[in-house]
Amino acid sequence: MSEPAISLDELPERLAVFPLAGVLLLPGGRLPLNIFEPRYLAMTRDAMASTRLIGMIQPEDPRDAAFEPALYEVGCAGRITSFDETDDGRFIIVLTGLARFRVARELERQTPYRQVLADWRPYDGDLRSTEEEQVDRARLLPALQVYLKLSGIEIDRRAVERAPNTVLVDQLAMICPFEPGEKQALLEVPSLVERAELMTALIEMALLARRSGEPKSTAH
Repeated sequence: MSEPAISLDELPERLAVFPLAGVLLLPGGRLPLNIFEPRYLAMTRDAMASTRLIGMIQPEDPRDAAFEPALYEVGCAGRITSFDETDDGRFIIVLTGLARFRVARELERQTPYRQVLADWRPYDGDLRSTEEEQVDRARLLPALQVYLKLSGIEIDRRAVERAPNTVLVDQLAMICPFEPGEKQALLEVPSLVERAELMTALIEMALLARRSGEPKSTAH
């Protein structure tokens, strides 16, 4: 069952955020999460009792081991569309990507988890249904299939070839093992076409680096 449409005015200004390096959520994508830290268990409980929205966002430096590392300015909010509690007290949830947001500022701590003032306006297009954008599938698909095979990720080739462009690009961008900086770049590009072009370039660079035995360069 699809989620009801939502307008920009219905989105909350205050948004709980879950900083997680190397994790990409895009509008329409589905992200399974295993929640076990006490602060994020509290965040999930509070979200379930209100908007069911959680903002996924990456730390600027994935190597930063600080309790509260500096965050990127752009994240993506997801709605909890599946929830299960395990016998040992963990939450197994699925977030379905709703819309990207820009962090206007981080709010003074009132909860065990971090919250931000979210500016949704730069990405209000995420809430609108658009016609299928044209993607260079002839260039993307062959490189993608080789890249996934070399990365040990098995996919249904026929399903991928039949998938609409939005599913092909966004779902696979989420599961491909890109570097955190590359995933952030994929998140921040304005359109599906630009995301497909960037993803294709990243895959081609990774394949070239593997053939030459050199480390690939990463997006910043």
